[in-house]
Formats: sequence, structure tokens, C-alpha cells
Amino acid sequence: MKHVSSHLGIVVPHIEMKHVIASTIYLKGFGGILFIFSSSFGAYLLLLYLALITPVMYDFYNYEVEKPEFAQLFSKFAQNLALFGALLFFLGIKNSILRRQPKKKASKSKTN
Repeated sequence: MKHVSSHLGIVVPHIEMKHVIASTIYLKGFGGILFIFSSSFGAYLLLLYLALITPVMYDFYNYEVEKPEFAQLFSKFAQNLALFGALLFFLGIKNSILRRQPKKKASKSKTN
């Protein structure tokens, strides 16, 4: 909190870590279950999770290139970046398929 406040120049309100952890578990778990069932909403939840967690958890930019932590963190960062791109690809394909489907015409019933 102090680090964020010093860089942004504003006071950040106090946030309980258990709420942060619970929300990340929710985003990953619920988003993953919905994504398994081909839900766009699930993909958006996973995108949000990756966008928030990746730069915080895998901060390779704070280490020297020669240190062993750099390679591990950079590898995980690149993996999450690839997953982010795959989710964007999924959403793009899903939206393009929905646009290509012809709209159903109301069928006229024949009456004698």
C-alpha cells in the first residue's frame, strides 16, 4: 500500500488481504468453470484475473538478468501473457462466429 501510494501520489484505502485473495480465487475458479462451458463471460473473468495478477506476481523487471529468479519470473510472465492472448483469440473467434450466423426468419405456418 505504501509503495502504491508513493508512486501514485494519492492515499490508497486499506484493503484486507483476505478479500483480495478471495476475489482472485473467485475470478480464477468461477471464470475457469464458465470458460470450460464456452462462456464469453468466463473468458472475460479470466482476462481480468490475468491482467491484475500477472504484473504483480511475476515482477521480473525488479531483478537483474543474471539472477536465477529473473528467468523463472520471466518464464511465468510470458506464459500468462500467452494465456491472455489465447483468451483474446477465443473471444475474437467466438464473436466472429456469432456474427456470421444468419438470423432466423420467423417461419409461417400453413393453415388449411
